[in-house]
Amino acid sequence: MSKQSTNEPTSAKQTTTTLAQDAAKSRSTRQNYRRITPEMRAKYQKEKRMNRRNTEDRIVNKIVTIVVVVLVLIISILGFTVFQYVKSSLNPLNPQSTKKVEITIPNGSSNKMIGEILEKGKIIKSGLVFNYYTKFNNLTGFQAGTYQLSANMTLDTISKKLQGGKGISVADVKLTIPEGFTVEQIADKVADKTQLKKKAFLKLMNDDAFFEKMLAKYPQLLTSASQAQNVKYRLEGYLFPATYDYLNSMSLEDLVSQMIDKTNTIMQPYYEQIAQKNMTVQQVLTLASLVEKEGVNDSDRKNIAQVFYNRLNNNMPLQSDISVLYALGETKELVTIKDTQVDSPYNLYLNIGFGPGPFNNPGEKSIQAVLNPISNNYLYFVADVKTGKVYFAETLEEHNQLVEEYVNKKND
Repeated sequence: MSKQSTNEPTSAKQTTTTLAQDAAKSRSTRQNYRRITPEMRAKYQKEKRMNRRNTEDRIVNKIVTIVVVVLVLIISILGFTVFQYVKSSLNPLNPQSTKKVEITIPNGSSNKMIGEILEKGKIIKSGLVFNYYTKFNNLTGFQAGTYQLSANMTLDTISKKLQGGKGISVADVKLTIPEGFTVEQIADKVADKTQLKKKAFLKLMNDDAFFEKMLAKYPQLLTSASQAQNVKYRLEGYLFPATYDYLNSMSLEDLVSQMIDKTNTIMQPYYEQIAQKNMTVQQVLTLASLVEKEGVNDSDRKNIAQVFYNRLNNNMPLQSDISVLYALGETKELVTIKDTQVDSPYNLYLNIGFGPGPFNNPGEKSIQAVLNPISNNYLYFVADVKTGKVYFAETLEEHNQLVEEYVNKKND
């Protein structure tokens, strides 16, 4: 009994002490809080926001890093897959195959269409890769026809076969256009060898809709022709002399398109050189058409081309008999003084410069002669009417002596 009575006051005292301490602490905390200045509170809030932002930034950086790694991995896998696909598509589809498959390439087929045909015929793995392969390597001039091809062939081998037209001959007519033929001579040849009509052929030569279609397809080739004035036939000079496969099912536009495409193929390596000489395709083909008829061998062609340049540089008319004959619409051996007075923009005795355009359809050697002439100082040339040998002169007096010796005396 005595111990209980003694302990109770002690416990109460302890409780009272604890409460007093807590109250003291609370008062101290409130006093301390009241001692915090607005600047200190702002600083604290700023640090708190920065800590939260840093935490968020670390989370975002981790997410971005993961996304980038995943994207790089996906791109690497995709790139490797595409690389392997392209690499395998450039190789023969089946190197061990010996089976020949007949593949028919319709007239007017684009490289893309040809690729699709080859892929469908199981000759190559990818028509898309074939299309880009031919564009990257500047391969054009593929010929219509039926070919025996094999899956063991490379894209290069297939391309050369299609360019050379070395397939199974399915042509109803092998149409050969000689170098230097005019549009009208080609029209006669076409009418004679095929079912097509001369009148329709000549009409197509000045058909605006057809020309615009060809211009859109071959802008490098035909832009300067589209700007020419007073031309007799807009496509004179652009129907390349070669042998063409003609099928009875072929339209007139199909045939002429082949000729224009061939011209573009031949001219492709020269477009940059033409631009460097500050000339147009129309001008080059015009001079080449004169050189084609005036020269017999490569040396003569290149010297004649330089004579024309020399006369142009001296503001002299070219005075080519070929221009007069074209203006007259005639073909004969000798041109008279009366002939040289014919009123025509094509008459280069009366008109200075190139004239409206080409006088025929020249071959590649004449084109090369115009682009790479032999340097000389000649202003005149004349051909021996019997042998065809060409003689050059720097003065009119020398030229007249050569004319008297190799032309007039030979006709006496």
